[in-house]
Amino acid sequence: MTICAVRRILAVRAVRAVRATRATRATRALGVAAIASIAALALACATRLSAAQGIPDRLADSTFWRMMTEMSEPGGYFRSDNFISNEASFQWVIPELQRVVKRGGVYLGVAPDQNFTYLVALRPKIAFIVDIRHQNAIQHLMYKALFELSADRADFVSRLFSRARPRGLDSSSTAEALFQAFAPVAPDSTLYRKTLAAMKDRLMKGHNFALTDEELRLLEYVFDAFYSAGPALTYNFGQGRGGYGGGFGRGMPSYEQLMMESDGQGVNRAYLASEANYRVLRDLETRNLVVPLTGNFAGDKAVRAVGEWVRERGATVTTFYTSNVEQYLFQQNDEWSRWHRNVATLPLDSSSTFIRSLSQGGGGCGAAFRQQSQWSRSIQLLSSMIEQVKAFQDGRVQYYCDVIRISRQ
Repeated sequence: MTICAVRRILAVRAVRAVRATRATRATRALGVAAIASIAALALACATRLSAAQGIPDRLADSTFWRMMTEMSEPGGYFRSDNFISNEASFQWVIPELQRVVKRGGVYLGVAPDQNFTYLVALRPKIAFIVDIRHQNAIQHLMYKALFELSADRADFVSRLFSRARPRGLDSSSTAEALFQAFAPVAPDSTLYRKTLAAMKDRLMKGHNFALTDEELRLLEYVFDAFYSAGPALTYNFGQGRGGYGGGFGRGMPSYEQLMMESDGQGVNRAYLASEANYRVLRDLETRNLVVPLTGNFAGDKAVRAVGEWVRERGATVTTFYTSNVEQYLFQQNDEWSRWHRNVATLPLDSSSTFIRSLSQGGGGCGAAFRQQSQWSRSIQLLSSMIEQVKAFQDGRVQYYCDVIRISRQ
């Protein structure tokens, strides 16, 4: 029998004894005090027991939706639709991340699907994707529906880009073979409409997510981009409705190219590089463990709400992928300071690591930039979350370049 169980039994017996006895007022007061003490210990046991239960293996649909809506903030503006990443070398830090970051923690990230490759490599228990654009949260719901509808990578790519699945693809196909097979396949408007309807049905009827008309419009807007551009979709693709504009090129990597990059050591770790990687991610999505939130890193709710949720479950934030968001925060009044104060509220340990992107030029901090991939417009850097918070609290972080100086490749 556990100590907590013994304390619960003692509390019950004490209550019965005080009720039964004809003790003096002083004796009764002592008994009530004893009961209060035992009850407090029992409550502490219950609190520790709740924390010890840790992150659940699955979130109920209602819990997922409540977290997504109640932990979010009002959406804000960003200059690009950011349908896909422009960070071709985002895999290069994975070997080091796997060395320093513990599995089974909590992952935070921003932006679209480059997070998926980090999730496959790091195997957290749960992930929260926090982005100032509500459209990004809807895009992640699009991905969620597609993962759940698609048994394997070829089915997923077929639905994502509305292209009929070519013959000859199986679980052993490489990423190169996968996209070479899809290269000559034309977009299929019938498959597009069928998939769009299936996604809406999956989200609203299968999961009972209460998407608004505006959110359904955003879902269709995002899906249109993937249909129109296909695997050649790039970061700077836009359709004239608030997008960055410009079409396909301008030297940025396409979705297809990103899926065929490597970690700099000859290993492709992308979430579509292998069937095993795809299954890891699909499993997380089907258990509702990739939670998209709308929020500003420097806001007063989303990041702190994640920290509170994680702390209540006795867990730790082990990784936070920030892309180059910090560069923008240092350009906006005191947002960089509020951002650091938000990070300070997260439950961290010595392995908790930032992943950040430094672009060419890098706000004046890119002198040490070394191109990695042929498509590189940025490099990935790592830093200890605890050490960065301490540097901020000590007054050693005042400018964006200060953050870059305490980072490592």
